Amino acid sequence: MTTRTHDLVLFGATGFVGALVAEHVAQHAPPGLRVALAGRSRSRLAELRDRLPAGAADWPLVVADAADETGLAALAADARVVVSTVGPYAEHGLPLAAACARAGTHYADLTGEVPFVRRVADDLDDVARASGARLVHACGYDSVPSDLAVLLLHRAAAADDAGDLRDVRLLARARGGVSGGTVASMRGIAVAAAGSRDVRRLLADPFALSPDRTAEPAPPQPADAPPPRRLADGTWTAPFLMASFNSRVVRRSNALQGWAYGRGLRYGEAMGVGRGPRAAVAAVAVTAGLGGGAAALAFPPTRAVLDRWLPGPGEGPDARTRERGWFRMDAVATTTSGRRYRAQASGPGDPGYAATAVMLGQTALALTLDEDRLPDRAGSLTPAAGMGDVLVDRLRAAGHTYAAAGAAGQA
Repeated sequence: MTTRTHDLVLFGATGFVGALVAEHVAQHAPPGLRVALAGRSRSRLAELRDRLPAGAADWPLVVADAADETGLAALAADARVVVSTVGPYAEHGLPLAAACARAGTHYADLTGEVPFVRRVADDLDDVARASGARLVHACGYDSVPSDLAVLLLHRAAAADDAGDLRDVRLLARARGGVSGGTVASMRGIAVAAAGSRDVRRLLADPFALSPDRTAEPAPPQPADAPPPRRLADGTWTAPFLMASFNSRVVRRSNALQGWAYGRGLRYGEAMGVGRGPRAAVAAVAVTAGLGGGAAALAFPPTRAVLDRWLPGPGEGPDARTRERGWFRMDAVATTTSGRRYRAQASGPGDPGYAATAVMLGQTALALTLDEDRLPDRAGSLTPAAGMGDVLVDRLRAAGHTYAAAGAAGQA
């Protein structure tokens, strides 16, 4: 990669999540790393820089707008890595991703939007491969824990020569808040699906993000929104909001690595809501609420009502909520030889914001500092396919847990 003015540019730094990512990078970047803050307002960027740790005092400020293709081209050409927190990505993300693909600049984002990832893969994968750019999507709570947990299950099974992964089920538990950015992305997807049969068909396809859809063996996949059920340990489960996105990312990771996990992989996610009668009621309520919420966001009159009390852009959980939050994802796999494996991905902090800032911040540092150790891939990538064990090691060092081991007995 040619010499650039900036090693790393944080685009959208003054947004709610962007400021948290900037703080994490300021705390963990080594001396001499050339980091710049980018956004629409120089004054807001300057105010943010003044609040960051002392190491950020000399970070330059770059004024850029997500709709200004000329400005984004200049930004991408002058940086080795660009990390974007400006969403919804389907609305604002493509010009920056395209600029990075053309300039050979590594790029990472926090998208949880299937249509956006599909668009980037279709339009920019060949361009990025030719330039050597890594375009790594879903580098936050969606979908780093899911993606890396399955990668670790594969590593553990392969080390034991236990065969391919056949069935993998992940149970998500978390405590945290909601931001306006997340709501805006959900609203955008709901509106797009309501207005387009093609979008609905894409969202319903379990292999929607495959790099080669015709090559997929397409074994029947678990439902994205399974009905409530009680597990053997008494835990009640409900649909997990991001299962329909995370599962596509995991399947894309499998395909990008030559279907290394197994061509018959079946992968599904659910959310744990606790034990006992109250948990049973909660599981039913969550199931109904998710279905009704999507319909309400797609219908203009009910969407207008929801917009009055849902958080708006730039809003999110307060510091106390972020500090008290946590996430834990437990995955259980059965291999083609009948062996069972378990993996855990967990960490402190509100998953969508405090923990996501760690995930995206460490992604930024991995792409910037560890390029020689990253998988030899370019193009439209996932966390597992684009960074793999390098990101696992960084997140462990940052205080998150990523582990996998064989489970007792066979399936």
